[in-house]
Amino acid sequence: MKKVVRYIIALMGLLLYNLGHAEDGSQLWLRYTRVPANEAALRTVACRVNDPVAYMAVEELQHYWRRGDVTLVIDKSWSGQQTGGYAIQSRRNKTVISAGSSAGLLYGAYHLLRLQQLQTDIQGLNIVEKPSYALRMLNHWDNLDGTVERGYAGHSLWKWSELPQKISPRYREYARANASVGINAVVLNNVNAAPLILRSDYLGKVKALADIFRPYGIKVFLSINFSSPKLLGQLRDSDPFNPEVVKWWEKKAAEIYGLIPDFGGFLVKANSEGQPGPQDYGRTHAEGANMLASALKPFRGLVMWRAFVYNPSAEDRAKQAYQEFVPLDGKFSDNVIVQIKNGPIDFQPREPFNPLFGAMPKTNQMVEFQITQEYLGFSNHLVYLAPLFKETLDAQTYTRPLHATVAGITQHGPYPQLSAIAGVANIGADRNWCGHHFAQANWYAFGRLAWNAALSSSSIAKEWLSATFSPDPDLVDPLSDLMIASREAAVNYMMPLGLHHLFAFEHHYGPEPWGDMPGGRPDWMPWYYHNADSIAVGFDRTSSGSNAVAQYHSPLREQFANIATCPESYLLWFHRVPWTYRMKNGRSLWDNLCYSYQQGVDQVRHFQQVWDSVEGKIDAQRFKGVQSKLKVQARDAVWWRDACLLYFQTFAKMPLPADLERPVHELDDLKKIKLNLKHHN
Repeated sequence: MKKVVRYIIALMGLLLYNLGHAEDGSQLWLRYTRVPANEAALRTVACRVNDPVAYMAVEELQHYWRRGDVTLVIDKSWSGQQTGGYAIQSRRNKTVISAGSSAGLLYGAYHLLRLQQLQTDIQGLNIVEKPSYALRMLNHWDNLDGTVERGYAGHSLWKWSELPQKISPRYREYARANASVGINAVVLNNVNAAPLILRSDYLGKVKALADIFRPYGIKVFLSINFSSPKLLGQLRDSDPFNPEVVKWWEKKAAEIYGLIPDFGGFLVKANSEGQPGPQDYGRTHAEGANMLASALKPFRGLVMWRAFVYNPSAEDRAKQAYQEFVPLDGKFSDNVIVQIKNGPIDFQPREPFNPLFGAMPKTNQMVEFQITQEYLGFSNHLVYLAPLFKETLDAQTYTRPLHATVAGITQHGPYPQLSAIAGVANIGADRNWCGHHFAQANWYAFGRLAWNAALSSSSIAKEWLSATFSPDPDLVDPLSDLMIASREAAVNYMMPLGLHHLFAFEHHYGPEPWGDMPGGRPDWMPWYYHNADSIAVGFDRTSSGSNAVAQYHSPLREQFANIATCPESYLLWFHRVPWTYRMKNGRSLWDNLCYSYQQGVDQVRHFQQVWDSVEGKIDAQRFKGVQSKLKVQARDAVWWRDACLLYFQTFAKMPLPADLERPVHELDDLKKIKLNLKHHN
């Protein structure tokens, strides 16, 4: 009886503990077990460096490292871009982390803790790491009213109405998570920027965040509105050649750096989608960027100028950024970086790399990825983005004898010390940060690839799974395979074979290939991109069409231009193809589309089976959360398949292959779906 009573008491205690410690995903991948005081007394963490970043490295190791003594030392032989790098040597339960900077010591500390998390043998360690990029940045599209444009994890982390008086503990948790994967820069606000962010009271709020991030080696940047001198400073205009405008920006820069001495600089979206810019005054992008760069240069600040520009015109939208920026090569100041989206349209599930990469050899270039899933099912769909990031970074541009991949070009520009990479953040106020437990993996993967662009998608997935759930191979192996397959599955059930931009207007959730908005811009409409009729489908970007292939370097332009050699994954991106065209597998284009859409549906259903197979290896709360999201994704995949195939069938006039599943919807019913999703502006 006593044993039964003790068992019941123990069971009740466990239940009460679990009720009080619900697994909401808020710990991310930082699931370190704190070292008990008696155990901590048996090992030492020594460091003679006395600054906040080094102190943070020491604190993390003191709290969580349990495998012997650690010494942290500054080694001045590290220089240049390597100042974020570090070395780890381990002998006989004694480990030394050496680096050229305190930030390097912090990154080395997190590396060591990651090895412990992954249950790695640390005897005989001889690790040397240096970052692929000097600037590894998250771009937040957060608005001052707390909304997040294209954000799917709740409201903004930044409580502007409460700052600087009230400081959320999540700010520190956020900074810690970023530092653990090497992210060292943050743009706090939306590229569609409100001038208010530069007002003195808001700069005081920015300072409060910068002070919290600084011990984690993170610099703060701001998106700015180019018309701020007129809108905020009451000047007659914001012409970059107006001496009063120049003086206004110089004074504003001095004010910012007076508050935040390590302020990073400005991110600018100008003359794009209605945003103001230098072209409003007959000036070029370079002239506008250089004016801002001059104001920031005394403080070693940077200007990141987005190349995402296009105008409603008869010209192919995919060509316009190249046409706009290539003539400006060599005309930008040395503290300006041109920020280029990974593809020439807009963060589609699959795009060829942007031809601007390598086309401006005298200009600093950085790649911009989207971590948040604007075009990939929001936070409802499990889509691991490392394969997408790698597809771009590893793409061969053929524009240089050396360093000709996109990664090489962005790492080895004319000023390598300014090498940079950016990701549009998927982070919000939700307790699990990203809206979907697996969306955390995309934040993690971006950070790891920004640190080391040579890492594989698979190794990152296994790292993340081991740290976030368990290092059990029976969990890690099947789920890492699922993650690696997930991006291709999304392409299959959304837009295979090079189809693109078939989304519902404005909110971009769900299919609407028939979409048309009266009076809307053609280049926002799906028909602009698919061009379907009774004969063919696809966008002709060869010499007989828009000739966008000419923007790629030989031999790519010839490969893309020839329908026989164009990769089938980009076929309808570069070619308008008859429905009856015979693909490499012998099927017609129409049949291949049908099989691709069905394959995507089948893949997501398989993901559900794989996830169900690991029940019991994961806490119930996160297991059920992901299981519920996969149900939504499976339904959405069928919605996509039916909408696209039934719509395109009205042009192709061909039957679905007999062995494929029949649509469960009617086209007329699908056309009536109008989701009331708020578009955050």
